[in-house]
Amino acid sequence: MSARIAVVTGAGSGIGRAVARELLDAGFLVALAGRREGALRETAAEHPHALVVPTDVTVEAEVEALFARVVAEWGRVDVLFNNAGAFGPAASAAEISLADWQSTLDVNLTGALLCAGAAMRAMIAQEPQGGRIINNGSISAQVPRPLSVAYTVSKHAITGLTRSIDLDGRRFGISAGQIDIGNARTSIMTALGVSEGALQADGSRRVEPTFDVADAAKAVLFMAQLPAEANVASMTIAASGMPFGGRG
Repeated sequence: MSARIAVVTGAGSGIGRAVARELLDAGFLVALAGRREGALRETAAEHPHALVVPTDVTVEAEVEALFARVVAEWGRVDVLFNNAGAFGPAASAAEISLADWQSTLDVNLTGALLCAGAAMRAMIAQEPQGGRIINNGSISAQVPRPLSVAYTVSKHAITGLTRSIDLDGRRFGISAGQIDIGNARTSIMTALGVSEGALQADGSRRVEPTFDVADAAKAVLFMAQLPAEANVASMTIAASGMPFGGRG
């Protein structure tokens, strides 16, 4: 099969939906993973190269079943866009409950590890060996928003995960890269109040610029389409003029 095979987690909305559709339009065969089957089917829009696989990335057995299904259907896994995530509660380290902390890390970090591990095993087993894992980091992997301790810590940890995958996968032809996206127009931006006044480091609220999520998806596509001999280790794409460099 000449078409490349991609798995996109969190494909039911936001960045995951945009990336899945961009990959499909570029000729990839794409497995759409996420908790909500109805939302995944909306993303797929009956595209003949889309495979809907409802998956909770925090459940190891479901993640293993996802990748087994992809291999059974298409024979291999070439690209994983490791995207599923949750912003979690608005809280500082002094305020967050252990349950809220754990639930955020379960999705953002443990889920990313489970998917990366399953993808790596598939890529090692296939002929020829190799593939690419792209982790969605968020610019919170670099600079936090106020009251986002669980999300920020989980995204900083994604950077370590990305670098470890790239190092440990090297001898198998597996590369890993991370994209940090800031203020792409998605539902999470609405939840944060970006268009109405997002909380700033000085306690004020400010309307922040956003950019079309389709442009973030194009950046992921660029990373995914590179030949095996090249890899984008890290990319940051953010809305022009957003309070990023000066957040602290």
